[in-house]
Amino acid sequence: MSGALLRVVSYNVHGLRDDRAALVGTVRDLAPDVLVVQEAPRRFRWRHKCAALADDLGMVVAAGGLPSLGNLLLVSLRVAVHRTWCMRYPLTPGRHLRGAAFAEGSVRGGRFTVSGSHLATDPAERPSQAALWKQELGRIEGPVIAAADLNEGPGGGAWRTVEDGLISYAEAPPTFPAALPNRRLDGIFVSPGITIEKYEIVETEQARRASDHLPVVADLRLPSS
Repeated sequence: MSGALLRVVSYNVHGLRDDRAALVGTVRDLAPDVLVVQEAPRRFRWRHKCAALADDLGMVVAAGGLPSLGNLLLVSLRVAVHRTWCMRYPLTPGRHLRGAAFAEGSVRGGRFTVSGSHLATDPAERPSQAALWKQELGRIEGPVIAAADLNEGPGGGAWRTVEDGLISYAEAPPTFPAALPNRRLDGIFVSPGITIEKYEIVETEQARRASDHLPVVADLRLPSS
């Protein structure tokens, strides 16, 4: 079958407040080509902390950190990164400032753009953030991969906004809270032309110690360039 394979993991790491060794072990076991992180370092010494996390995981920083308000894109050495950028959503007074990170890359001739975001917990704030992210995703030419903690499930309006025109996995287990999951807050979405060969939620004991969210893993086949 033609087209390069790409493993993408989306993971809310809970601000690195849990068992770091378990987090490192979980990610290294999964061996992603692209790791989309939510709640990555975004404040004091954020560059050093993001680089240290990447080093622990055997990956390199592509984009994110403070400029995208804690969204971070890490890649393996298989991935060539060609362009990166970040966006911030408007601040609602008294709420958390949020945004998104973007990286255009390629692997074995297959080009793609990946973006990560973490939408608001406030249901009044979330729809506009989803719309702004979707607007930016819509400007991208070529294959697109979007991964996020949407803070709501597939029935929500923000989830439907992001998913519109993209492909996701209809039946997947819940991702939150990791100890006893009952809500599916995290997802990976791809543009038509990208094939989802495998999609799973990692429910190991190690993953439960690593964060309050479980990681989402998607094995993707990119269209041939």
